[in-house]
Order: sequence, then structure tokens, then C-alpha cells
Amino acid sequence: MSTLQLLNADNCTVIFIDHQPQMAFGVASIDRQLLLNNTLGLAKAAKVFDVPTILTTVETSSFSGEMWPQLLDIFPEQTPIERTSMNSWEDQKFVAEVESKGRKKLVMAALWTEVCLTFPALEAIEAGYEVYAVIDASGGTSIEAHDMAIQRLIQAGVVPVTWQQVLLEFQRDWANKETYDAVIDIVKEHSGAYGMGVEYAYTMVHNQPASRKTVS
Repeated sequence: MSTLQLLNADNCTVIFIDHQPQMAFGVASIDRQLLLNNTLGLAKAAKVFDVPTILTTVETSSFSGEMWPQLLDIFPEQTPIERTSMNSWEDQKFVAEVESKGRKKLVMAALWTEVCLTFPALEAIEAGYEVYAVIDASGGTSIEAHDMAIQRLIQAGVVPVTWQQVLLEFQRDWANKETYDAVIDIVKEHSGAYGMGVEYAYTMVHNQPASRKTVS
């Protein structure tokens, strides 16, 4: 395999590291509501395409709090791997879970970028994996901390991507009708202006009824 090969549902594992309240409190590189939106968009992409997904948390009870409930709701059958280490790759349970998926491409998002994304990403590269860092579903304690971490990762061979890029790379062809409707739903809910444009095309160009969701 190679980083030149596009991501697809059969060649990668998606990993969410430490998307927890206390970690989010320290994020200053991205608007935190946008961070939540992007993370959920990525999670729904993994769910729709049935991509193996790993959730992991650090010091849940003593410091960081539970993983975001909105993220857990997308994967109700999973329990996050609990750690004490800042570096996920130093946790045997986490590494064993990665190895059990049997895939060499790892799509990672984490809080914080400069610690909980950088440390395991570098170690995974060293262990022979290809790492794709989801930049806009990760956040650092400052813009500088986030940006310098990304530069360090790129120099080491990590590939920077965005959540929407991953979603569309999975879909690839709008003729793939099995996932078309679900992908469009993710776009309309999480892709901002792009989603508005899709809704406009549905209603104004194709004369479809406006999308409505019942709020309970």
C-alpha cells in the first residue's frame, strides 16, 4: 500500500482519541462547536461506510470526563479504550485493537493535536503504518501549537486530510447508490455552505420538497 492510494472503506481504520470535555476546554486552535461538528461528520462517515473504528479516552473519571455523548451515540455498541498514557501507542490495549483490524492505513483525529495526535501518529509511522491526520477534527491548545504539530507530522510522513475529504473519498462516485442518501444527509447536516447548496439544488433545481426533521 501507499499514501498515493485513495482511502476507501476496505483499507483503513478510523481512530478517535480523547474527544472529551476537559480536553476540549483546552482547545484554542479551532472554534469548539465547529470541532464538534467536524468530528461528528467524520464519525458518521465511518459509520455509513462500515469502516472499523476505534474510540479511546484518557483519565475519564479523574480528569477528562466521558467521551462526547454525541460521538458515543454514533457507535452505541463500542466502549472506548481507557488509558492513563498521553500517548495511545504506549497502551497495549490500544495497539492490540489497531493490530486486530488488520489495516495499515490509520485515519486519526485527536485532542490535543500536539500531544495525543502527534505522539501516536509518529509511533504508528515508525511501526510501519500509514497515518492520515484529520486536521479539522483535531485541536491544539493554540493555533501555533496545532500548526507546528501538523508541520512536524507532515515532515514525518503523515498525510493531512479534512473530515469532508475523507467522506467524499469514501463515496468517490455519486453512482454508488447504496451510500448516496446517507452521504447527502451528512453533507446537509455538517458541511455548512456545501450542505445549503445541496438543499438548494434539491428544492429549487429538482423541485423536491424541503428536508424537514421532527425534533422530539
